[in-house]
Order: sequence, then structure tokens, then C-alpha cells
Amino acid sequence: MSTPGGLSVIFDLDGTLVDSEPNYYEAGRRTLAEYGVPDFSWAEHERYVGISTRETLADWRERYGLSAPVEELLAVKDRHYLELAGASTRVYPEMRAFVELLAAEGVPMAVASGSSAVAIGAVLAGTGLDAYPRTVVSADEVARGKPAPDVFLEAARRLGADPADCVVVEDAAPGAAAAHAAGMRCIAVPYVAAQADAPEFATAGLLLRGGQREFTARAAYAWLTDPARRP
Repeated sequence: MSTPGGLSVIFDLDGTLVDSEPNYYEAGRRTLAEYGVPDFSWAEHERYVGISTRETLADWRERYGLSAPVEELLAVKDRHYLELAGASTRVYPEMRAFVELLAAEGVPMAVASGSSAVAIGAVLAGTGLDAYPRTVVSADEVARGKPAPDVFLEAARRLGADPADCVVVEDAAPGAAAAHAAGMRCIAVPYVAAQADAPEFATAGLLLRGGQREFTARAAYAWLTDPARRP
């Protein structure tokens, strides 16, 4: 298979390349507990999958009546998260294979994530993924997080790529919406199975309803490089 010229791939990180949501949940639970909010549940955490950490914390301040500023909450949550991520962050095997395949074919790649830059860097370094996508954009570096397209458009700008030539790989509905708003094709691999029917996912060029269980590097690459699917 040959790679069409100009193609670039932009990956979401959490829940897409790595199974970090359990660590983010636990970091959030510990953070809220520190500020007097007990019993934060996984179901409550799922509401925030795909939303930037900063915007999640802003919502928590309102929802739970927290007086601490967002910057303080972000520092506390990052501290908890980095402790957990340093101990264990699992890369989805077929996603690693996909990244390695794209690298072998010379396809430019970026990571565009709602996490803080320090969290993204720690996960990429700890998993060895930093050897591949050299371009990294945090939602903290743009005006608006997903579902706004800003983080993907900034990734395309840094790659020197036309948004129409970019394919986003995402696990969350806000990310799929952001890719669509950016004018990019999307491979959607839902992290939360119950959200596979979300209208945002209907805009994806390739929707794998079974999530990571259904994703394979070879099938994704075949779809990616099919001339009939070029814009």
C-alpha cells in the first residue's frame, strides 16, 4: 500500500492511544476528596470523557461549590495523575502498531489532547510513544477545548498540513465533533460503549462501535489509504 501525499494523522491521547481514563478518574476522585467532595463515581467521571482537564475543573468548581481557583485544582489533579501514570499507563497494542506502521510509511503524526502539557509529556515519555509523534498540542495552548476545533487546527498548523488532509483518531464524542468542525476526517473508536450512538460520532468517516476491541492497525491503515475515501 502506498500513502497518499500530504496525509497527516492527529491522535487524541487519553482513551485513544492509551488507557489512561482509570488514572484520570482516580486522580479526580482524590482531588475532589481533598476538597471535601467524597464518593465521586466512575459514572460521574464518564460525563467528562473527551472534555479538557481545565474545562472539567471549571465545571467542578460550579457543580461542587469549590472555592479553589482552577489553577490550584489543576496542579493538585496533575500531581495525583502523574503519580498514577508513572506507575502504570497501558498503550493499546493495536494503536501502538498503528503508530509504528504510520511511522514506517513516513506519515506525519501529532497528538492533540485535552490534558495538560506536563501530563501529555509524561505519558508519551513513559510509554515510549514520544519516539513517534513529535508534534504535541495541549488544549491549554489554545483558546477553546474540544468540541471546538482549536486543538486540531493548531496541530495541523504545526504539521504544516491542510486540515482537509488530516485524519483524527478519537475515542470521545466531543473529539469527533471537534474533528468535524476542523474539516478533518475522523476514525472514531468510542471509549464509552454506550456513547457509540451519540450524534457526534455519526460525522466520523470510520466508526468502530466495538471500540478498541474492534480496532486493528491494518484495517485502519487500509481505510486511511483508500483513494476512494480521499476528500
